[in-house]
Amino acid sequence: MSRGRALAESLAVLLALLALWWLAAHARWLSPVFVPTPEGMLASLQQGLVGGELAGFTAATVLRMLLGWGLACAAGIALGALIGISATARAWIQPTLEFVRPLPASAVLPLAISIFGLSPAMVLAVVAFGAMWPVLLATVHGFASVHPRLREVAGALQLSQPAFVFKVGLPNALPDILAGMRLAMTVALIVAVVGEMLASQPGLGQAILLAARAFRASELFAGIALLGAIGFLSNALLAVAERRLLRWQHP
Repeated sequence: MSRGRALAESLAVLLALLALWWLAAHARWLSPVFVPTPEGMLASLQQGLVGGELAGFTAATVLRMLLGWGLACAAGIALGALIGISATARAWIQPTLEFVRPLPASAVLPLAISIFGLSPAMVLAVVAFGAMWPVLLATVHGFASVHPRLREVAGALQLSQPAFVFKVGLPNALPDILAGMRLAMTVALIVAVVGEMLASQPGLGQAILLAARAFRASELFAGIALLGAIGFLSNALLAVAERRLLRWQHP
């Protein structure tokens, strides 16, 4: 009952915001040049998805986001496991990680442009770089938090290092890793859109930028709505996968 009530309250808030938007747009509290009506946004969304280029732009952004996220997860988990299982490696590398971690992905765009040029590979590299850190740091924390008794048991059983990683370390770090992967998905979407805007690559970022420059408010809001839908759906799917993978925590 509590979950149903929470869902109903969330929908009520969403409907209230939509009603406020409708009222503000039709009462001309805000200029229609900058804020379209909800029905105008929906018309642009339908037209763009059915007969326009919006569907192709959406697919390009989603593909770029997923590829960058996949590379980030693979690199983050591998490097995080190597660093997390060794206290010496953590002592040596942790300060460097803390120094590089706060760097925004957009800050490395000029460097990526100088290396890859204004190309899809540049955007993909920046997306992977920006999305890697949540997974990497979560993996390091998960492996570092293995209980000392488990390490003693692994030593008594004479488990090899790879066996310890897969049989002890990875199950212990899995909740942290999955949380990092969910955060990384959001970062990948944000960086993909920013990269498309700056590098003029086909995608929702470029479509939103062109709509803003041409003062096509309904198309601008349609692109933003699609980004919100992509973020919501991807997070929901990862939440379902996380619950299934961590069923052993809540028998």
